[in-house]
Amino acid sequence: MIGRWLMKKMIDNRKETLRDVFLQFQQSTDFVIYTFKTDERMFKIAYFQTLIDTDRLNRDILPSLTKSDCKTLESLLTEVSIQDKEIIKSPKDLREKVLQGFVAVYEGKDPSKCAIIESSMDSGRDVSPPENEFSVAGPQEAFIESVDTNINLIRKRLPLAQLQIKEMKIGKITQTRVAVLYIDGLVDKDNLHTIEQRLGDVEFDQVIDSSSLAQMISDNTMSIFPQLVNTERPERVASVLAEGKVAFLADGSPEAVFGPTTLVEFFSSLEDYYLPWQIATSVRLLRFFAVAFSVLSTPLYVAVLTFHYELIPRDLLSTIIASRSNIPFPPILEAIFLELTIELLREAGARLPTKVGQTIGIVGGIVIGQASVEAGLTSNILLIIVALAALASFTTPVYQMGNTIRLIRFPFILMAAFLGGVGVAFCLLVTIVHLLQLTSLGRPYMEPIFPPRFSDWRDAFVRLPFNWMSSRPVYLRPRDKGRFNFSRAVQKHDIDE
Repeated sequence: MIGRWLMKKMIDNRKETLRDVFLQFQQSTDFVIYTFKTDERMFKIAYFQTLIDTDRLNRDILPSLTKSDCKTLESLLTEVSIQDKEIIKSPKDLREKVLQGFVAVYEGKDPSKCAIIESSMDSGRDVSPPENEFSVAGPQEAFIESVDTNINLIRKRLPLAQLQIKEMKIGKITQTRVAVLYIDGLVDKDNLHTIEQRLGDVEFDQVIDSSSLAQMISDNTMSIFPQLVNTERPERVASVLAEGKVAFLADGSPEAVFGPTTLVEFFSSLEDYYLPWQIATSVRLLRFFAVAFSVLSTPLYVAVLTFHYELIPRDLLSTIIASRSNIPFPPILEAIFLELTIELLREAGARLPTKVGQTIGIVGGIVIGQASVEAGLTSNILLIIVALAALASFTTPVYQMGNTIRLIRFPFILMAAFLGGVGVAFCLLVTIVHLLQLTSLGRPYMEPIFPPRFSDWRDAFVRLPFNWMSSRPVYLRPRDKGRFNFSRAVQKHDIDE
């Protein structure tokens, strides 16, 4: 027993070799090792056939082995016309490169070194129009699942030497490539160090998408409000980088994440900057009204009908009484029933195939709404209010904030049923206090409302003309605060005839 334990201990403590890595890989059926032998030399070629491009292997690597000058691994690298190639001796490097789609070439049964040659398969999709952040005006390109392609889309829009990219690998199992992007000379070092440190401190075995990383590094992970913005549009990332923010991309994710951010930014769309400022301001104010209506309309209906009949105008009271004359349930139950029905239809429409989902959303909403009114389960007035509230919640440009707006309605409805208007006011007060306490990478979440910074109001609830936005946002603390010379921007010069 002691001898077997000592033997196992010696094997475990033995330094790992390249041969051990190949033996581990051979346990998988898609790993291939075959011998390429001539009269003078013998090479062994190893790779995962599901990771490499076999056309590149047959076209660029195998013909080089047949040349008379190719007698060593070093001479092989000189013959192969592929840029990413090297000689390695570390088992760790061998494991990492082969799993990335490199071909390993070595000599002998117990190799001391290997030549690795890049031959990975490009199986990603092409760049396509955005789906979640669609806009009529502006560019029609969206990120895809390749981090290299995504960086290319950003560099095309920011052809600057100051655009810096730092890569790291996160996830004990997935080893996901994560690229941090910023503009040197603009970004505040504290913001950059904060996001780099938090990404480096992530202790999780798998990182599949950038959204999960955004949750892990948020200031308050228990908050329902998103503290970093997810976007699928390259021009939005280029825009915020030019403001002095920090963004990161994860390989395999079609979205970028950037911060620090504020609550107001979740209600601004890129299309606001493609329209005249008067129209953009009107649309942005409409979004804020829509969000307030979506959150408060149903709770106020429940509160008024349960506790505050005296607030209803006399002409409207008779209409409400007539609509509720045959309904056996209190307002809270019919409100919860309709809200859950809307959420079920929305979730079913999102999970079903596109054509079927659209049909379910339209037909299901009409049929269920009409049937519930005729069956006396709900009033037609509440049906209109809930439908308008659901429609208003779709005006939020950022999907994560839209989910938050959908969910926080339910605590408001419950408090309205138990405490009436006092309950609605209490929920609203708790929400405001929570928002005032939130931060994004250490920066105030409610800026420019609190702390009040009037210079940032130029692009908050309103969107003023571009020649008025001569400075970058104050809360970002950019190293270069000015965008352009304001006095020169407001001058208009005509051509002399």
